[in-house]
Amino acid sequence: MFDIGVNLTSTQFAKDREQVVARARAAGVTGMLLTGTNALESQQAQSLARRHPGYCWSTAGIHPHHASEWSGETAATLRRLAESDEVVAIGECGLDFNRNFSAHEQQEYAFTAQLTLAAELEMPVFLHCRDAHTRFEALLTPWADKLTGAVVHCFTGNQQELEACLAMGLMIGITGWVCDERRGLALRELLPLIPADRLLLETDAPYLLPRDMRPRPTSRRNEPCYLPHIVQQVAHWRNEELDVLAAQLESNSRRLFRLP
Repeated sequence: MFDIGVNLTSTQFAKDREQVVARARAAGVTGMLLTGTNALESQQAQSLARRHPGYCWSTAGIHPHHASEWSGETAATLRRLAESDEVVAIGECGLDFNRNFSAHEQQEYAFTAQLTLAAELEMPVFLHCRDAHTRFEALLTPWADKLTGAVVHCFTGNQQELEACLAMGLMIGITGWVCDERRGLALRELLPLIPADRLLLETDAPYLLPRDMRPRPTSRRNEPCYLPHIVQQVAHWRNEELDVLAAQLESNSRRLFRLP
């Protein structure tokens, strides 16, 4: 059970990062991808991954919230990080027209620049899309046959958007959002439509704590050790055997990110 999205650089983990990794191992999580969302956090994620060789890897990228920070220096930093063994994907990159911390034009420029870098380096892409699917699809489609692989992380879209992502060859990352009895029901209905070899699961910790865990954790902070719960629930909703799904997810993760 590989967790493809862990924000281990978050200040919420400042006091116990090593224990968080240890709890994940003890829970049966077989590996983790640490998310980089700007130049500094991408460097921090790579450094954290280096502490756990063969168990943690990282991404290097500029989240759309930080697109206004894009510069030649930023691009050079990502390129340098991508040369390390720990960095296995470019991103988190994409579009977020929900909160608009960066202007749309800045987001689109940084997104395209990172797609260009990923294609040049022949690396997969860790994608973000929120309330921006039409423009996201328009910018990404020309790159569909140039990328070595990509996953749309924390997918929460509708059926039409899911079908469009699958048509572009994307893998689909599902989080504990699907365990939310308020917001996750529509996504839950889409789970059987995702081909087994295109599905990935993630916690997006420390965010999106699964709301249906019993007993409920005392802290609202999510952790990668809760990934087995998400896997169990997704297996139930897809009507699949837990062990079969877990093995498929492991295979999918290692194939996309070219891990041993």
